[in-house]
Amino acid sequence: MRCVGLCALLLAQQVAAQEVAVGDGALLRWLDKASGATTDIELRNGATTDFGQLTVTLSECRYPVSDPASNAFAHLSIGRAGGDAVFDGWMIASSPALSALDDPRYDIWVLRCIKE
Repeated sequence: MRCVGLCALLLAQQVAAQEVAVGDGALLRWLDKASGATTDIELRNGATTDFGQLTVTLSECRYPVSDPASNAFAHLSIGRAGGDAVFDGWMIASSPALSALDDPRYDIWVLRCIKE
């Protein structure tokens, strides 16, 4: 058993962290489930916008340096007009269902970061 553990330790490779860059903002897509209408919104880091009954604040958008066109992830704070928080966390463009907004009427997801 010790031999197996030692072999696994010797053969294990160090996991390299992916190098990321910070974008100037993010391109988000909104869906109104009641009407079926979609809207693309550009939001800058630190900016807030209203959509229907929701208020969305983008803290930061990051993307892998090796693949800037996809795999963006953005930190969003989403609340209702009354101030109740609905979502606060990172959304990932390549896996929108992994960390999704849970709202009966609206859906919001990240498409990509904006860089200028």
